[in-house]
Amino acid sequence: MVLGGGGFRFGIYIGMYAALRQAGKAPDVLLASCGGAIAAAIIHNLPDPETQRLWLSSEEMYGFWCSLRSTDRAALAGTLMRAAGRKLSTARAPVVPDLFNDYLFEIPPQLPLPSAVETPEVEVAIIAGKLLFGPEDVGQRRGQRKLYAETIFCNERTANALHGMDSPLADERWGQHAIAQAMLTDSTASVNEAARLSIADMIYFRSAPYRGDEYIGGVLDLFPVEIARRLGKEVIMEFKEAFDQVFSIPAWRSVLGVDGNARLRYANSHLADMRIDSSDVSVVLEKQQLQQKLDWLRNRIELQMPPSYDVFAQHMRDQWQYGYERAQEALARPPRQQPPVRRANKYSKPLSSIEP
Repeated sequence: MVLGGGGFRFGIYIGMYAALRQAGKAPDVLLASCGGAIAAAIIHNLPDPETQRLWLSSEEMYGFWCSLRSTDRAALAGTLMRAAGRKLSTARAPVVPDLFNDYLFEIPPQLPLPSAVETPEVEVAIIAGKLLFGPEDVGQRRGQRKLYAETIFCNERTANALHGMDSPLADERWGQHAIAQAMLTDSTASVNEAARLSIADMIYFRSAPYRGDEYIGGVLDLFPVEIARRLGKEVIMEFKEAFDQVFSIPAWRSVLGVDGNARLRYANSHLADMRIDSSDVSVVLEKQQLQQKLDWLRNRIELQMPPSYDVFAQHMRDQWQYGYERAQEALARPPRQQPPVRRANKYSKPLSSIEP
């Protein structure tokens, strides 16, 4: 099962997994990137679905998100000007980006993840990108240079299955991006450490250090269908919504040199054995995540948490329920049938937190 992204709505994956497990369809391997890596770590460390759900809305999780702080770079005017520059430019990663200093939010070094309490029921592979440059290279013209090596943090069995495989993005169809051909595997990091590396999303957070190297997050490859096919005979993936065209797609092009639209179209059309439709998630769960607050008077961008722990816990229950119900829909469809197009609209309402 691919847990591709999810951002601050990663709780949907824990609900999806609960529905699959209840139906006897639990995956053997979770292939996770970015926010999905947090869900994968929770599922791996806490085999019981009810315990997973409770941890998702725990006070530890609430306290962690409340601790996020804006940096000096989160000035509203400057941020919007940089975003406009990326939007107007068609160049693919023209210069080596400053992933060490140019980011909006500070995040604690440790994620609020539980320790493994039982023998895991599922293996986890987590995606990040090793930086192939240092601070001294920032601002240089990239040319044909590759800046990132896609890295899979996994156990030795998974590493052996991926031995010799190139990065899916090495295919010439994805153009002159900044991702190296060779795909790396690393079996030294714990699941919790790998999850922290995977959420180091460019522009939002600083690159994450590990064993003398620096890593960008799993945003490098949010749709690793080729890797999933290498690891399993059956693949479960989302049918994902379109990405933001003003900020997200230009950021991918500017930092990674990747055409995010093309990669998303490929992922949504590439055959999966089960497709879970989450294409309306940003409408149905519009408020059930951290919100960015634009403070015009102070010229700041801030992350705004729910006003109380109770509201936060309800939001996480809503995320879980959304994922649970979408997976149930997928389970009811014939195998390999694509989900119908779900047309999200402004009248869609958040799901309740009714227990299954």
